[in-house]
Amino acid sequence: MGNRTPLFDRHQAMGGKIVDFGGWDMPLHYGSQMEEHHQVRKAAGMFDVSHMTIVDIDGEHAKPFLQYLLANDVGKLDGKPGKALYSGMLNHDGGVVDDLIVYNREGHFLREGHYRLIVNCATREKDLDWIRHISADYDVEISERPHLAMIAVQGPEARAKVTQVLPQFAEGIEQLSVFQALEEKDWFIGRTGYTGEDGLEILMPDEQAATFWQALADVGVAPCGLGARDTLRLEAGMNLYGHEMDEQTSPLVANMGWTIAWIPEQRDFVGRQAVTDQKAAGVQDKLVGLTLTSRGVLRAGQKVRVNGSECEGVITSGSFSPTLGHSIALARIPVDADGEAEVELRGKWVNVAITKPAFVRHGQSII
Repeated sequence: MGNRTPLFDRHQAMGGKIVDFGGWDMPLHYGSQMEEHHQVRKAAGMFDVSHMTIVDIDGEHAKPFLQYLLANDVGKLDGKPGKALYSGMLNHDGGVVDDLIVYNREGHFLREGHYRLIVNCATREKDLDWIRHISADYDVEISERPHLAMIAVQGPEARAKVTQVLPQFAEGIEQLSVFQALEEKDWFIGRTGYTGEDGLEILMPDEQAATFWQALADVGVAPCGLGARDTLRLEAGMNLYGHEMDEQTSPLVANMGWTIAWIPEQRDFVGRQAVTDQKAAGVQDKLVGLTLTSRGVLRAGQKVRVNGSECEGVITSGSFSPTLGHSIALARIPVDADGEAEVELRGKWVNVAITKPAFVRHGQSII
């Protein structure tokens, strides 16, 4: 069996269908993936994401180390306790080792030089190896926090439900801006998520996770599995590592160009020269959205062609959209393609529309 979160027994007791995900035994759904998806869009759902890797970076050189490690600039967080930043962590060739969120932990309990990274579970070992490798020339302390559980509560009612369960944090949660966190002893609450809805991602000691999960269930927050998590993030146009990005993919062709902090020009970061050269040469591909309103389901790996030519692209992620009622996908195609394209479904070429790579925000269609 794989690794298990502190909530694993509870997932089984609730009838969760357990599958392997990045070496972890995780619930795919609790009966109806479709209903779980709609609960997040219309009210509030909760996800056990305790498999995510939590890494604290501390020390005199923490800031300059992260300024070199990450393509985005943690200098943007200076003087902003709890503020978070999304960034790619690149290799020297400009490929994406992983994407992550970094928080500035400066605040009541910590002075400057303290940060928290939330990175993917499937890439845990290579991420930690890469972070430690790059840290060799810096005076920093790298500490993984496996004793912390993590529960994401997402949806238009998410914050209200959490404050109902955690009234001691109500004032702090009310004051949180998007991509900001509050920290109180072993609890860490960030206004972030992976669904296209408002919500919170909450870290707490393992031994308190089950009680918190049950308290949320008691006030009507729906347990949700990996299936709904994937359709929600796809509707929101959010990347999934290993699909829209990987070590051979430039952030410039994965809709991550906005996460690269080019200024100040004197700041070097891992992969800077490579992505600078790619930008100067001009990228050949782009990540777009595809919609299929006729019958059929778009899936990762299906071929895409534009203007009736030979295969020019590929779907990176695809599924049925519960919110829209038809199939959607993210696809990598030539940068000058526009309008309509065709996808190969079961040996036949089917017309699809090219859209912006995001489909739903706050429960509403944006295409």
